[in-house]
Amino acid sequence: MFEILPIPAFKDNYIWLLVRDGRAAVVDPGDPAPVIECLEALGLQLESILVTHHHADHQGGVAALVQRWQAEVFAPYIESITGCTQPLSGGETIMVLDQPVSVLAVPGHTLGHLAYFAQGALFCGDTLFGAGCGRLFEGTPAQMSASLMQLAALPDDTLVYCAHEYTEANLRFSLAVEPGNQRLHERIKRVERLRDSELASVPSTLAEEKATNPFLRCREPDVIAAAIEHGAPDISPVAVFAAIRQWRNAF
Repeated sequence: MFEILPIPAFKDNYIWLLVRDGRAAVVDPGDPAPVIECLEALGLQLESILVTHHHADHQGGVAALVQRWQAEVFAPYIESITGCTQPLSGGETIMVLDQPVSVLAVPGHTLGHLAYFAQGALFCGDTLFGAGCGRLFEGTPAQMSASLMQLAALPDDTLVYCAHEYTEANLRFSLAVEPGNQRLHERIKRVERLRDSELASVPSTLAEEKATNPFLRCREPDVIAAAIEHGAPDISPVAVFAAIRQWRNAF
């Protein structure tokens, strides 16, 4: 298995660095500068780039990295990704640093959004966040709800490597949805300690997300009740999801 290290970028992005035997891969390199600095400092050879979706803060550094290392670029085939050499649609198994990686189609944030799952590590871009999920810029509530349920079906001990440090803000919203959730109160305290020490709040585990992330809890009575109060027309998971996502947009 590879070692996984965070490379902070921009205001709150995480570029994920995968390392094995002096070789490297990166996930969602929006900014090439910190990636180049990190690779040079560690003496690593970049072999692969994994892109989850087309937004600039996730793929903006691809061209510069490919020019320097000629790495292969895995990316959604239906989105415009600079330098893509391995177009993907979901359902494939690819090899990254000699390790099999499953490719999952998770539309919602964008229509071609992908996630990558390898030996207990999930790189989910802007689909699933710590205590939250991505905005629906292109997809529908039904698409995003289905994508989140697909991720929730992975093993509970899966480590969730999302692409942004949004957990504290998301937890404040989660508390508004489920003020009686004791696991949520415990997580808030733990994340506050991490952020006060300038440490990352991610990765989380999928079990923790299923216990505290309202977007994975759309069948829970308290989440359903909160969604009804905020305009859900019925108690179906998609209607509940759509209502709390819209509430989150304005929170």
